[in-house]
Amino acid sequence: MFIAYDRKNGVEYAKLLTSHRKGKKTTKDYINLGRVLDKDAGIYQNRERGVFTYDLKDNTYGRPSASFLLPSPHVREKLILDFGDIFLLNTFIQSSGLVTAINNIGYGNLDTLYAMLCYYILCNLSNCHANDWWEGSYARILFPNANLTSQRISEFLLDIGAEEALRGFFGRYLAIIGATKSFTNILIDSTGLPNNVHFPMTAISNHNGEISNEVRLIYVSQQETGLPIYFRYCPGNVVDVSTLVRTVRELQASGVNTKLAILDAGFYSDQNLLDLYNAKISFVIRLKQNTKIYKKLVADCLPIIVNEENICEHNSRYVYIKRVECQLVQGFKAYAYVGLDLDRKSSEERKLCARAKADKLSPRDVHERLSRQGIFVLVSSKRLKSDEILPVYYTRQQIEQVFDIGKNYANIVPLRIQGEGTFRGHLLLTFIATVIFKMLQNKLIDTAYNPMSLFLNMKNQKCKVYADRIITSEAFKKANDCYKLFDIKCPVVIPR
Repeated sequence: MFIAYDRKNGVEYAKLLTSHRKGKKTTKDYINLGRVLDKDAGIYQNRERGVFTYDLKDNTYGRPSASFLLPSPHVREKLILDFGDIFLLNTFIQSSGLVTAINNIGYGNLDTLYAMLCYYILCNLSNCHANDWWEGSYARILFPNANLTSQRISEFLLDIGAEEALRGFFGRYLAIIGATKSFTNILIDSTGLPNNVHFPMTAISNHNGEISNEVRLIYVSQQETGLPIYFRYCPGNVVDVSTLVRTVRELQASGVNTKLAILDAGFYSDQNLLDLYNAKISFVIRLKQNTKIYKKLVADCLPIIVNEENICEHNSRYVYIKRVECQLVQGFKAYAYVGLDLDRKSSEERKLCARAKADKLSPRDVHERLSRQGIFVLVSSKRLKSDEILPVYYTRQQIEQVFDIGKNYANIVPLRIQGEGTFRGHLLLTFIATVIFKMLQNKLIDTAYNPMSLFLNMKNQKCKVYADRIITSEAFKKANDCYKLFDIKCPVVIPR
């Protein structure tokens, strides 16, 4: 057995050859090792294994050391760099309390890990541009050993996507935010990640009547803080109702003590509710219009709902809500809240009348449909006051905001990955980026800034690089205001 080398288009490749002799006939078996990265150290790369080592003497495969993943020493130094955005972001991350959780991922090159995390937050671009960003940013001084070439990023995502890395992060993160110390109210929802990546998680989905090729991503958020606390994913053709039990079980296995789960209608089923009852987890959930219990509750309550004692105010909107006791699962008591939203009713009635002729509706059809406009039904395992149910349920908007952050600002879509391993690593990195972005958003909620305007303003502050020091440019008024918001002092000179 020996290693043979050949060269194609200037690139050297290796293969493992084994010869077998049967009488006068000799046959050879080939095992492709792939591209040669370092012949002396025995480091190769192929699609099956990624970057790996091979020892011919012992016939064993391994992983290259973290030092191999360092950047090339021949990168040309730039003398003026973007400073303010990366300096403020890195300072915020270091003070956020998340550092021990991020380090607990266990990746060998922390400079690459933090540089990629900052890149996901600051630049909503594909990973092939990460090295260009790093070269022109103060990130190259903060994280000098980061290797952000495209090939190394794929290996990096594959490494942090390992189950051990995910458990290492979440084990520490959940303790930091207090999700394992006491009971936590949680919000659960899912979103689609449309893609055409050829791996088992991509499937055709029919979600609320929308057909797409996607992966289904499930997030769990903490009601008290709005921070995401956990994520799961499943093939796009798996419906939400099938995912709740396993999501709750994984949270329990991770030490999350759940007191109340707030869910959308897609998670409603008798089995899911029974599981929540048995786990002693209270819930609030919306009913779909096509369920028997929805139709019965509306038929019973609609004639008597418009009553002075049922009117409630929520965010300057007035809603009639009738609370009635009901039974969703045999042997367990629940409470239904049948609501009539006046603003929504008015809006839906105008839309219905405007399209009635085009839809060829008879006057009787219009009359029948008008009676159903603006109606909703929420059910709860806990007895709440009628004016309490909407504030509790509408905290679900927090998880919608989390998905918005992930998709628009944390680089979660479009998916630019190959294989489930790199997909998991990408999801972990976007999860951490979303957490940090949400923390920034909470900090800026009473100011004139949001995270994007913050970073755009800070990016305009530059720094000059000298052999033994870095000198920052003067912080203009907006940059100074941003530093003050986070109680950060901008240095004039930074020794190298």
